[in-house]
Amino acid sequence: MTDETEFWEIIDATREAAGGDPDEHADLVVERLLQLDPDSVLDFARHFETRYNRAYHWDLWAAAAILLGGASDDAFDYFRCWLIGQGREIFEGAVHDPDSLAELIDEFDEEVDGDGEELGYAADEAYEQLTGAVAPDLGVTPQAPEPEGTPVDFEDSQALADRLPRLWERFGVD
Repeated sequence: MTDETEFWEIIDATREAAGGDPDEHADLVVERLLQLDPDSVLDFARHFETRYNRAYHWDLWAAAAILLGGASDDAFDYFRCWLIGQGREIFEGAVHDPDSLAELIDEFDEEVDGDGEELGYAADEAYEQLTGAVAPDLGVTPQAPEPEGTPVDFEDSQALADRLPRLWERFGVD
């Protein structure tokens, strides 16, 4: 079984080995998961999905909008996958205080960073390779219909700067 510590160890080891390339990170997660039994892969998927749902927050969406220069629904979904891929410290810090991303991330290149789409599919891909079947429902509480917190207008630079002042100061463009 994959517990929370093992989940983060897999995320961290594969991220470091990928050297910052999100697609390579996803490929390495799949390779690592293929060494586990199918139930452990599903445990990993549950840990991932639970964190993905926890990050469904307006302030994190605002952070994605600042870092990416705007964030559609899909872009925010992929940003949350990327955020999980950054490891426990950055993920938990960002969920607790999205503005802390200003200090938690060293650099951010919107051409490479912020899009963890492939990472979001890694467990499903590994499960299918191991079993030849599509992963079953994980039994995780579904994502809320709306993000938590107070909505913010992503087109309003002042609203973003007011909501996340440190992140705006470091990464915002006006």
